[in-house]
Amino acid sequence: MKKYVCTVCGYVYDPEAGDPDNGVAPGTKWEDVPADWVCPMCGADKSAFEEE
Repeated sequence: MKKYVCTVCGYVYDPEAGDPDNGVAPGTKWEDVPADWVCPMCGADKSAFEEE
């Protein structure tokens, strides 16, 4: 699965790991991450992420 990087702080969203601390289960594809999810490092919107 493709990873996505935050253009604000450099946090990498890895679908295999997800973001369980913020309600995104491991194995969640980027397309399935909720639209209101934000970067756990800097709080940037999902729109601030680009494919790695």
